Amino acid sequence: MAGKFHELDMYDLNGLLTDEERMVRDSVRDFVDRDVLPTIEAHHTAGTFPTEKLKTLGELGLYGPSLKGYGCPGLSNVSYGVAMMELERGDSGFRSAASVQGSLVMYPIWQYGSEEQKNKYLPKLASGELIGCFGLTEPDHGSNPGGMITRARRTADGWLLTGAKMWITNSPIADLAIVWAKVEEDGKDAIRGFIVEASTPGYSAPEIKGKWSLRASLTGELVFEDCHLPADAMLANSPANLKGPLSCLTQARYGIAWGAIGAAQACFDSAVHYSREREQFGKPIGAFQLTQKKLAEAAVEITKAQMLAWRLGRLKDAGTMTPIQVSVAKLNNVGIACDIASVMREIHGAMGITDEYPIMRHIMNLESVKTYEGTNDIHTLAIGREVTGLNAFF
Repeated sequence: MAGKFHELDMYDLNGLLTDEERMVRDSVRDFVDRDVLPTIEAHHTAGTFPTEKLKTLGELGLYGPSLKGYGCPGLSNVSYGVAMMELERGDSGFRSAASVQGSLVMYPIWQYGSEEQKNKYLPKLASGELIGCFGLTEPDHGSNPGGMITRARRTADGWLLTGAKMWITNSPIADLAIVWAKVEEDGKDAIRGFIVEASTPGYSAPEIKGKWSLRASLTGELVFEDCHLPADAMLANSPANLKGPLSCLTQARYGIAWGAIGAAQACFDSAVHYSREREQFGKPIGAFQLTQKKLAEAAVEITKAQMLAWRLGRLKDAGTMTPIQVSVAKLNNVGIACDIASVMREIHGAMGITDEYPIMRHIMNLESVKTYEGTNDIHTLAIGREVTGLNAFF
């Protein structure tokens, strides 16, 4: 097993953080070391998630930490970022749980909900008393969410929701779901967000089994069979198009850009420890040039990712961050994390495929991180459109 974690910090990221941001990072780091790492391999093997830790994440202020009011911590976005980085150093499943709750459930209520909706749900979501999930992706509509077929029809006293969503983090244990559905308005289809409580008749959330990635994460479907919703279930100020769900995804992608650094750091740190301890030909393998080349290149990429995420966080705190900047950070940071995890496995040799080290778990998890909240291909095309002014999506 790797020794005590030592953060790679070649450009003094620590010095760029405020006292509060360092405190947040350190508290989450302690939580990961104490409560996540000792049991995460067992949960990964069993395909389970320690649901008792969901309340702890709320107690640590990790649900919607940068949101203000309604029981939310109101921290900086960089605080949110370093928290996600530390959670994903433990496991992508923990970062996903916190990211979904804060960015995809709480944020749309905070941004688009009525005062009644905010006061009813946000304090309990922030504390972890309620757990939510986010329903946008459908079985036949992933990268093209506008093709969704889930529909909400007006009734005399509310809404009738029908349809299904797929690949939904937290859905098997969620108390409520933020669901995006098509609604007819002025003879045309609009897309609106709805708060759907899990107790609603016709609502079900079967768990998805057989995953090789994000095994220590609860993933399921959402099925709506003539769910009757009250009139006030719709997010009061939800835009009539994809702007609503896409703005939520921007929040989540921001956290992923930080989180991927944590996964890369975990693999890198394990490889450094191993390279010092493992001997071949009479000396540690870390003394060989090829091993040092792999570690040096990984160190450079992690450093670049740290600076990219930090700058993105400061732009977000200033209110000037753009979605395309988030695409750049997610594309780059997840990409380098995937590459680093693979190369760090090489340094571990055959031991790298065992659960004595975190490498294979992170490699498998990162395959999902590369895919969700916009695949690498989608972010590549978004950046291409930005620099050329030409749309290559369709």
